[in-house]
Amino acid sequence: MNTISRGLADIKAQLTVPVSLLQDIATRFQMTMCDALSGKPSSLKMLPSFMGIPSGQEQGTVIAVDFGGTNVRILLIALNGAGQAKIIAKKIFPLKDKGGKYDYMAASVSGMQLFDFIAGNITEIAPKTGDVYPMGHTFSFPCRQYGVNQAELINWTKEFKTTGVEGQNIGELMQSALDRQGLGHIQAQVIINDTTGTLLTAAYTDNTTDIGAICGTGHNSCYLEPNHPLTQQPMIVNMESGNFDQIPQTSYDACLDANSEKLGQQRLEKMVSGRYLGEIVRLIVSGLVKDGYLTAAAENIQIPYSLTAEDISAMLADHTQDLEAVADIAASRWDMSSLVVHERTVLKTIAGLVVTRSARLVAATWAGVLYKIDPDLSRHHTIAVDGSLYEKMPGYSEDLAQAMKDMLGEAANQVTIRLSKDGSGIGAAIAAATVYGSS
Repeated sequence: MNTISRGLADIKAQLTVPVSLLQDIATRFQMTMCDALSGKPSSLKMLPSFMGIPSGQEQGTVIAVDFGGTNVRILLIALNGAGQAKIIAKKIFPLKDKGGKYDYMAASVSGMQLFDFIAGNITEIAPKTGDVYPMGHTFSFPCRQYGVNQAELINWTKEFKTTGVEGQNIGELMQSALDRQGLGHIQAQVIINDTTGTLLTAAYTDNTTDIGAICGTGHNSCYLEPNHPLTQQPMIVNMESGNFDQIPQTSYDACLDANSEKLGQQRLEKMVSGRYLGEIVRLIVSGLVKDGYLTAAAENIQIPYSLTAEDISAMLADHTQDLEAVADIAASRWDMSSLVVHERTVLKTIAGLVVTRSARLVAATWAGVLYKIDPDLSRHHTIAVDGSLYEKMPGYSEDLAQAMKDMLGEAANQVTIRLSKDGSGIGAAIAAATVYGSS
């Protein structure tokens, strides 16, 4: 007779990431980094940012634009030169009106119209004086970067179809729009990725910061390359590490990948990011139902992405005797309303296994970076992280720390992992001040 314990044991075996596998992934990641930097084929893009880390002494009033999706954030930030950043004013606005009045993401809209709209919103918080104000721009779309403020959009993602932007220099489009709006005193200085912003925000107060990462709906990491081939100087490199493909897949990962929009791409991201964790749990639970380990009715269990990362967070935070939150989520998402406490425990255990695996795989890639830049771990390293998984998922930060300890032993004391909030905004401001101050 099938027992749920037997099914759970098989799932544990597939999702557990032992130390030997962690170290193997770290070594493979290091080798993949080196291949990409030397021009060999690689699943890592290793995009140059043309940015080093700040001195911490940058100061002044700076504009920051955070453009990575449907909503754009404009920030006016004061840097005091002692590692402190203060948001003076901010405005958040959608590029698509829910009421249908406008849609700057549509193919019927030109790039000029899109950037004029953004610049028009900047006028509302920008200082009106004739002093020059540097501006930093976080632009979280695939770009070819040729300089700190020279980034060509390769292709739109996230449902954007605005015409006349792909293949264009984003810095020039932004500055031209500022000039047309009478904001010539605002000088677009730099375009960065959100991971770079996360690293810069932490490095402003802690100069041992040399890895930055997003652990949220998506996943990516960057790091400070001590001697970049292009400049022979330290440079932050956006690895686009979510595309790393040297990790063994389970049958659940293979199923998710096969039914995803981009087959074979973003392999690591599909195993670790918040967008996909709920789907992995759903596929596992669906398998238990199919194989008869769970006998509860589950009418909606076949609906893709019916479980979210927020649901998983609520399940892991449920410490009630009867696991009432787990029961409520199973009932509302999948019509599984007759689960007994033991079965609810199994669902919570599966969610925990998927989350722990995510953290351990991410930590392995960071260890790979450390193997490359400081093989003997002779100095201290701070890893700056932003994103809802790291900040809000129960146990996630602890799992990251434990994986580092498992791989590095006592040398893990040389590594600090810390939250770096608002990197997309504050980091862009710090980048702009860094470039403006050195020009």
